[in-house]
Amino acid sequence: MSVGVLDVGCFSAHLVVVDRDLLRPLLSHKVRLRLDRELGPDGAISAGGIDSLCAAVLAARKKAGDVPFLPFATSSVRDCTNADEVMRKVARRTGVELKVLSGKEEARLSYTAARHWFGWGAGPMVVLDVGGGTVELASGTGAEPEVAVSLPLGARTLTRAGLTVQDMRAVVRERLAAFPRNETARAVGCSKVFEQLARLAGARPDIYAQRQLKLKDLEKWIPRLAKLSVRERAALPGISRHRAQQSLAGAVVAEGLMQASGHDVVDISPWSTKEGLLLDLVERARGRRNSAA
Repeated sequence: MSVGVLDVGCFSAHLVVVDRDLLRPLLSHKVRLRLDRELGPDGAISAGGIDSLCAAVLAARKKAGDVPFLPFATSSVRDCTNADEVMRKVARRTGVELKVLSGKEEARLSYTAARHWFGWGAGPMVVLDVGGGTVELASGTGAEPEVAVSLPLGARTLTRAGLTVQDMRAVVRERLAAFPRNETARAVGCSKVFEQLARLAGARPDIYAQRQLKLKDLEKWIPRLAKLSVRERAALPGISRHRAQQSLAGAVVAEGLMQASGHDVVDISPWSTKEGLLLDLVERARGRRNSAA
């Protein structure tokens, strides 16, 4: 029984369909978006941005054919000031009703994904996920997190605020002060931000390799990134062109998350919210199949 999700983010609309094995998807189709360029000063997505979003959703729907999929939008749509209008127009033009996940639910799904990636023997975990609009933190010892938190400290959010590195650090430190430290838990970094920062610090691009990001490397790279132009950052290993502008803010937030949670090293998980949702859907499909049997 195939299940699918359409992950509508700031930079792409990514359709993934799986049967049981997430590592071998039956279909993976990505349409590029640049919603970051379509956000006005008031935080609203422009008419052109809505047009490109509708085109991406239509392309995904055509690619999926008869396979059902769950379409969800991340903070780039959820937190824009005209979110209701955007979702109404997408539904009217494409026939696809985008769902929005709360930040707390995204934190839970990232935890689920990381727990499956590293296995049930990984022990207590604290999962850190840096997105464009928000950051998610979750910690626990079992299948479900005991703590799940979302804060508006995403890489795009801080970049648009126009803060200096010093001011960003102060904001991040203040907002994360209440998060409980757990130095004995295994720290896991999800999201493209952590993956790209690990690659920048010398990790291999292979998702099957044991990849880590060390705080001492991050602290060395932050002043270097601050001195480089966006074009120069995009030429660095691991920094994609469309994420180059917000790479400095992403590094500062990652640093703050590691310091707040009490970890000098995080292990990198290539799975995050999208995979957590797929795992949930696979489990539900398996439950329906067993009930029918």
